[in-house]
Amino acid sequence: MTVNDLLIRIAAGDNNAFEKLYLMTRRGVYAFLYTYLNDHHDTEDAMQTVYLKIKRSIHLYRSGSNGRAWILEIAKNHALNVIKQKGRLELVEDDDKYPHSEPDTSFIITELMEKVLTEAERRIIVLHVLWGYKHRELANGLGVSTGTVTSKYKRAINKLKREIKEASK
Repeated sequence: MTVNDLLIRIAAGDNNAFEKLYLMTRRGVYAFLYTYLNDHHDTEDAMQTVYLKIKRSIHLYRSGSNGRAWILEIAKNHALNVIKQKGRLELVEDDDKYPHSEPDTSFIITELMEKVLTEAERRIIVLHVLWGYKHRELANGLGVSTGTVTSKYKRAINKLKREIKEASK
């Protein structure tokens, strides 16, 4: 079942479809929000709000349009509102930033991406790897050439490989 199919079913009142949509998209939405918010707790809070907004505004979704893009637009708008409300003030880091005693691999990868990649590179990685967008689709959405997206993607992957290799020495 596709994201579009699930959104159509949600619009018809199917709560099981909403649960399936969440399970299918949560990792991608989390990673996308994290590229804006750079904080685990803020991202978790934003996730809840984004999915509530999806549910509340499902009547605005047009069947046949790109469901992933619609969800990411809601996520982006909410993240920008959060940033605006916080006045872009950075919070002091504390031990709560690492909530698990066992390392969470996805959290470590997210932190590594934050450390090594530019914001544009992180978005391209998230949209391509987690959401399955093709470089051509990303180029159209970002208003750049396909070559630019491809080179940024390759550069970002190489940066991550180097950093992982250095860390494992």
